[in-house]
Amino acid sequence: MDFVYLWADGIHVNIRLEEHKLCLLVMIGVRADGRKELVAQADGYRESVESWADLLRDCKSRGMRAPVLAVGDGALGFWGALRKVFPDTREQRCWFHKTGNVLAALPKSAHPGAKKHLAEIWNAEDRRHAVDAVKAFDAAYGAKFPKAVAKITGDIAELLAFYNYPAEHWQHMRTTNPTESTFATVRHRSKLTKGPGSRAAGLAMAFKLIESAQTRWRAVNAPHLVALVRAGAHFDRGILVERPTAGAA
Repeated sequence: MDFVYLWADGIHVNIRLEEHKLCLLVMIGVRADGRKELVAQADGYRESVESWADLLRDCKSRGMRAPVLAVGDGALGFWGALRKVFPDTREQRCWFHKTGNVLAALPKSAHPGAKKHLAEIWNAEDRRHAVDAVKAFDAAYGAKFPKAVAKITGDIAELLAFYNYPAEHWQHMRTTNPTESTFATVRHRSKLTKGPGSRAAGLAMAFKLIESAQTRWRAVNAPHLVALVRAGAHFDRGILVERPTAGAA
């Protein structure tokens, strides 16, 4: 199994006949030809390193290579697991989740301005401009709201990792949107049925829904560049500047 990019996230699903919710751990990946595909799913704990490590180890035992870049919410136990199982994979924090975390640390009156500043970071024309935007955000909010600013400055490498890859892929790698849109389908079905009757039924329901949704997933933009990312091509400001030498992959 070879997935160049990987998204990871977890969702809680009510179980009608049990006290505790099912926590569905899901990983979606991008093949070298640009196609998105369900990598794996399991019942576990969203914040648990071991739950994610078990899932990653199972994938590795089935021949999965280390992804080049993984994307997820910073609160996931996934990161600790990834460092154990695939330590060479680079990390990208989800900007959707991070923005929510930052706004939660700010008064509502500051939200409009903060959102604009944050967008100037993740939507910058390149990494250098993104770093400048981080400095501007710090200058605007650091004195009054240091905890909010630290949520950005403390994760700067992981928040800006996507800038090292093709510009055509940036919009895909900034957030965990592929998992979020998939989870919306699972949530909707769970709400209609008032939750599956058992954990096994919940896993089966989620798998069928995701498998069905997978047929409608679009490939990433510029899919031909994904194989170059896997092969170790170098991109500067999102543009290919150095092709890998023969046999580099």
